Amino acid sequence: MTLTKKWQVMPQDLFAMGPLVPVLVIKDVEDALPIAEALLAADVKVLEVTLRTPAALDVIRTIAKELPEAVVGAGTVTNRELLQRSADAGAKFAISPGLTKDLLQAGNEGNVALIPGISSISELMDGIDYGYDHFKFFPAEASGGVKAIQSIGGPFPDIRFCPTGGININNINNYLALKNVMCCGGSWLVSDDIVAQKDWSKITQLTQQALTHIKS
Repeated sequence: MTLTKKWQVMPQDLFAMGPLVPVLVIKDVEDALPIAEALLAADVKVLEVTLRTPAALDVIRTIAKELPEAVVGAGTVTNRELLQRSADAGAKFAISPGLTKDLLQAGNEGNVALIPGISSISELMDGIDYGYDHFKFFPAEASGGVKAIQSIGGPFPDIRFCPTGGININNINNYLALKNVMCCGGSWLVSDDIVAQKDWSKITQLTQQALTHIKS
């Protein structure tokens, strides 16, 4: 099946924008811009806002409207309806923890880049059948981590991954060293404690430290 390329941002370009994709769980819309600005200050512009809170779509809408330099997307997109609602809110991409054939088809029909989640070869093959070649590997550490993704690269050398789940400053370089990994998602950069304290400069500091660590 050929992928319909109506997307505003293509997955290969999205994955190439930087090695870090912050996974953001934002409960209060008022926190959206300070968090996004803190990440942009560290030169990270791809932001995944997970649809795990009632405020998530409004958060995406706010960032998309007020900070056009940010590439904001929706995470935890599990069905066709959520994909459409994310697009309507201004998301430029959508990431799912898994995949269904209906979601894959909806991604092909829409104008927002869909990054399906997989944790098995069978799921990967379903995604490939629908024309996808960029995937989220989730939950990364629990699903075999670096060794699993490295092994997948044998029979599927053209597939690229953004692993998420259990990734932190201590193991991110192990993932990024793999040829089939272009970026990694992580939530440690914007923890609940930091948000509760509204310590926005801490987000910038942690992100800069992570990027320095990756480049070293």
